[in-house]
Amino acid sequence: SSLHRVLTSFFFLVILYKWDFNSRIFLRYLHLVFAATKFSEQQRLRKALLRKQCGGVNQSLVNLNKIDLKNFIVDDKHGIIYCYIPKVACTNWKRTLIECPNADVCLCVLQAKLKHYTKFLFVRDPFVHLISAYRDKMLNYDQYFFKGYVRVILQRYKKQTDLPHNHEVAKKNGLRPSFYNFIQYILDPRTQTYEFEPHWRQMYRLCHPCLIEYDFVGHQESLQEDAQELLKMVKLENDIKFPPSYANMTSADSVMDWFQSVPLEDRRKLYRIFKEDFQLFGYRRPTELLED
Repeated sequence: SSLHRVLTSFFFLVILYKWDFNSRIFLRYLHLVFAATKFSEQQRLRKALLRKQCGGVNQSLVNLNKIDLKNFIVDDKHGIIYCYIPKVACTNWKRTLIECPNADVCLCVLQAKLKHYTKFLFVRDPFVHLISAYRDKMLNYDQYFFKGYVRVILQRYKKQTDLPHNHEVAKKNGLRPSFYNFIQYILDPRTQTYEFEPHWRQMYRLCHPCLIEYDFVGHQESLQEDAQELLKMVKLENDIKFPPSYANMTSADSVMDWFQSVPLEDRRKLYRIFKEDFQLFGYRRPTELLED
């Protein structure tokens, strides 16, 4: 009868709906499991690479002093330690974490926390990191960077004299080093006599990955995904929301354009200075910049 056909169709649709609904849940579950496994493997590989590259280092935490730990933010409430690298999402993480002042904490206490707290850092392609530092501190400089660095670079490599002493006046007059001037400054033996300014210092010199065993290594290139996974790892995904980041203006694709003004031999010298960062953190050697 027609009623029987209607009821049969109805029950068939109900079964089909339940199967489809359950299959979607199952597929979603599979997706989450796959993503978690993929992410776990990614972290395992990043940390394994650090251990491999650091194999010959014969030092430990006792070799670090308070100046070495200047870039470490300790969040006692959550048991987290973050080593921040300027121009690598550090502003967002500083907003996110509950910082505890380190100034009056004895070094032995800091070293003990480094053994027991969850430690993480975020890194980025070393040459992209340099470009970002140039854009921020050489083009958009404040008085500190103008007086300490921009004036020196303009005098040494652009041979400019009678420079103003105020950064606002200098900006109005269009006084800015070129990217190559900035690279010349980094390569200058006089500059290498001292530690680089933290915005363009080698990342491994800021965060000491061969002396500190990090629990999590994030990459700027996958910032949002890495940040969410880190918050899950420390069970804070419901308590802390990592601020969204704006589109990264300095992409790896544009690196070639930036380095066009830099002679090949200077590119090679620059790579040698930042070679450890490339190797420790798994960034490929940019052969397109370093070979004829």
